[in-house]
Amino acid sequence: MLTERQEKILRAIVDEYIVHAEPVGSRTVSKRKDIGFSAATVRNEMADLEEMGFLEQPHTSAGRIPSQIGYRYYVDHLMGPERPKRSELLMIRQLFASQMDALEQTIQQTVSILSRITNYTSIMLGPELYDNKLKHLQVIPLHDRMAVVILVTDTGHVDRRRITVPEGVSLSWIEQMVNLLNAKLSDVPLFRLKRAVYKELYQELSLHAKNYEYLQAIIDQMLAADQEGRIFTSGTTNILTQPEFKDVEKVKALMELFEETETVVKLLSNQEDTGVQIRIGQENHLEAVNNCSIVSASFTVNGRSLGTIGVLGPTRMDYRKVVSLLEVLTRDFSEHLRRIYG
Repeated sequence: MLTERQEKILRAIVDEYIVHAEPVGSRTVSKRKDIGFSAATVRNEMADLEEMGFLEQPHTSAGRIPSQIGYRYYVDHLMGPERPKRSELLMIRQLFASQMDALEQTIQQTVSILSRITNYTSIMLGPELYDNKLKHLQVIPLHDRMAVVILVTDTGHVDRRRITVPEGVSLSWIEQMVNLLNAKLSDVPLFRLKRAVYKELYQELSLHAKNYEYLQAIIDQMLAADQEGRIFTSGTTNILTQPEFKDVEKVKALMELFEETETVVKLLSNQEDTGVQIRIGQENHLEAVNNCSIVSASFTVNGRSLGTIGVLGPTRMDYRKVVSLLEVLTRDFSEHLRRIYG
């Protein structure tokens, strides 16, 4: 743990850097009304905080910026509560006071408002993608080179997908594969299906297929669900306005990330059922978001998670603002869904 003085200085540096996006010097910190220490004292403490890994010093500046360790300490120990602005609360209340009875419409409006208020990127996983599990698969031959695969979830959702059967693979092989999937993957969440197939069934599938690559292609077709319709994003270009992302390569990696459905799902799929979760930089275990933070929370009805909403922004994001908005938004959204669906 840091000393009380070190905590005050670290909090001040994080707050200053969030607002101004410029390295923070000791004089700037010492002039704050909440500090009360001389510039020399602040400078010494900043040197100690840097040595402990809480601050970093860019090569081009004498000031310091928070490290990812510093941000983690800030959100865990120093970040106080913040009430959203009256105008922001009004936008949220007006959203859920409207007579929208379609879940998709409600989600689209929700992510749009969240990205507008935060000026970051908002992402939501809908219930079909996040929470539903496989009940069974069925294959129906149409002719030699075409079949329809029917996927049924534990909630009764039915998804029909037409697949092309490659040359050299018979429909009987397809049926064997589907039977194997039913035996092994029943009750697996939809978003984990593809990984489960390749991780857990590779050897068995190899034994069942004369040409494993052909069957691999078929599996890809079968499991290429209409996931884009269950992932809702807004403000994906907001990251371009952040000074940290003037590097073209960083921006390119992020833009490509939003095109990869499975990767976006992975970013939010470990959300706990209650509370707000904050993952900073490398805690996301994905290189494209090493310089980003993700704040997320679940929305529920009758104790059942219906999905997750998250905000992606730079590690310099305004955590207090985002956390307070997500707390209000998920509470009001859950209540809205209870009114609609019981």
